[in-house]
Amino acid sequence: MRSVIVIAIAGLGLAGCSSMSMDAFKPAPKMLSLQVESTPPGADATSSLGGSCKTPCTLSVPDTAENLSVAFALANHQPLTVPVQVTHHPGDYVTSKPSVTFDPSPVTAELQATPPPRRPARHKKPARKPRPAAPAADSAFPAPQVTAPPAR
Repeated sequence: MRSVIVIAIAGLGLAGCSSMSMDAFKPAPKMLSLQVESTPPGADATSSLGGSCKTPCTLSVPDTAENLSVAFALANHQPLTVPVQVTHHPGDYVTSKPSVTFDPSPVTAELQATPPPRRPARHKKPARKPRPAAPAADSAFPAPQVTAPPAR
């Protein structure tokens, strides 16, 4: 009976080890801060890596990131996307530590206002023709006589 219990415990222990991956031993990526600004302030800034905020603000970027972009959007302004180049400096672990730099830093966007919508063209009414002046009494062409239509 004792050997059955030992075998069951050993089997459960080995089953737990087989489901564990080596990714559990990798450290989580360190997050870096990327300063984001816009003119005018208050724009929505969205990173191509997933984070977003309202300017002026700071986006979190993993230190393992490659190049990314930041998209800016603000009501009544044209959207703008700014590419950001990420440079990894390995360092030598004796005199300097590994580092990451962003270009540009801070990421700045100058948003252009959208022009107001064009109003539809108004149709102009045709100009009225002026009424002819009543002919003078001594005219060679007297005014025509207008008679009322007969009553029914």
